[in-house]
Amino acid sequence: MRNKTAIAHRPAKAADLPLLAELNHQLIRDEGHRNPMTVAQLEQRMRGWLKSGEYQAVVYSDKQGVVAYALYRESADEIYLRQLFVVRGRRREGVGRRALDILRTKIWPKNKRLTVEVLTANAGGAAFWRAAGFKDYCLQLEIVPHRIEAVQGST
Repeated sequence: MRNKTAIAHRPAKAADLPLLAELNHQLIRDEGHRNPMTVAQLEQRMRGWLKSGEYQAVVYSDKQGVVAYALYRESADEIYLRQLFVVRGRRREGVGRRALDILRTKIWPKNKRLTVEVLTANAGGAAFWRAAGFKDYCLQLEIVPHRIEAVQGST
């Protein structure tokens, strides 16, 4: 951790939507997700989530600018963290840990279950979440349509 600069946080605003969409696009690529949405489509989706109140977003910054964002949904007994993204070039500095700490100590109630999903191919992401105290709970398995034909043809 080379930089211990203080990180400020604030709720995302409508003016943040283009930035959040671009960062979401980077997150999709970095984690190896197969979501094909464009930045414009991601912006529309994010706008809908935030406008409806289904999700809430937090933007983190320091003296150099935006360093991360988080997107989460709160229900009666759970907080589902859909996205936590640290900008490229600011990773491995403790930004993600500090962002999560802000969520847990300043934003989220302490009496709710916290959940996050990690793609199995994203070993770095899984390691981060485990180091932050999250425990493995579930592994979802699938057969995607183009694989169904190959499996059926080989039996």
